[in-house]
Amino acid sequence: MDLLAETLAVGGVRGAAGARIEASGPWGILWHGIAGAAFYAVTCGTAWLDVAGHPPRQLMPGDVVLLPNGPEHTLRSAPGAPIIPQLCTAAERARKCGGVLRLGSGEVQTHILGASYDYDPAVSIQVLATLPELVHIHANHDGGGLDDTVRLLSRELARPQIATEFVLNRLVDILLVQLLRVWRTEKPAETRGTWLGVLGDPLISVALVKIHEDPAKPWTTDLLAAELSTSRSTLTRRFRETTGRTPGDYLTQWRMDLAAVRLRDTADTVDAIAHSVGYTSVYAFSRAFRRARHQAPGQYRTSARSWPVPAE
Repeated sequence: MDLLAETLAVGGVRGAAGARIEASGPWGILWHGIAGAAFYAVTCGTAWLDVAGHPPRQLMPGDVVLLPNGPEHTLRSAPGAPIIPQLCTAAERARKCGGVLRLGSGEVQTHILGASYDYDPAVSIQVLATLPELVHIHANHDGGGLDDTVRLLSRELARPQIATEFVLNRLVDILLVQLLRVWRTEKPAETRGTWLGVLGDPLISVALVKIHEDPAKPWTTDLLAAELSTSRSTLTRRFRETTGRTPGDYLTQWRMDLAAVRLRDTADTVDAIAHSVGYTSVYAFSRAFRRARHQAPGQYRTSARSWPVPAE
């Protein structure tokens, strides 16, 4: 099993191309908080990114930036360049529909592709939610195709053709994985305490693969440790160091995530769902689910299906 791919898939992580910024001269735009994650790839020219709590940083051609929790931030032609309040409505519209956002006047000097990543609110184990507030990957690294994908984006934006939106959205999904690969390789110390930090510990990554491959198995810490040919104390200690929780806590959380998605998205009975995630009785499952989600499974199914669908 590819653990990262599995966790992204169950977490419902989906990328969509956002505003295509074309800028010249002095310009500046403020982006309010974005649900999910925000992403930028500079394909031509330069820009300055300002996020509260971080010094302004210059983005160069080929740079990519991920803001995993979508904080308020500004993009400008230079530090201190004026923000254009009148463009806020147009900027929000361009972000949502993937339209062109023209900033400044004169010949275009800077091209930036914006994107966003949503993830499933029913799933609590999320890769993006544990990342630092700002992940900046500089151009010209040896990064497993990230530069190549940014160049593909640049060409697609420069010469739009039929199905360009489809292509951009697929490239955005690829970019996320490539960015995570490069970040993990270049800055392994920063991954500690994040979900990606798990991949740096061979023992715990194998433990998670076993849990993810067979969540219905009657796992105990002793059984999992025996499967890994290690001691219970070693497994528990390293599990806490990498995930912040015990093996039993992680197993329960993953089972509840899987159950929540099935309750919302399928017509499967509560009994069938309970057995699929390792509970031999509906009562035991319901008790565990209520403890985790503060609702009985039936109540959760009703409320989750009434959640508003985000606007496209």
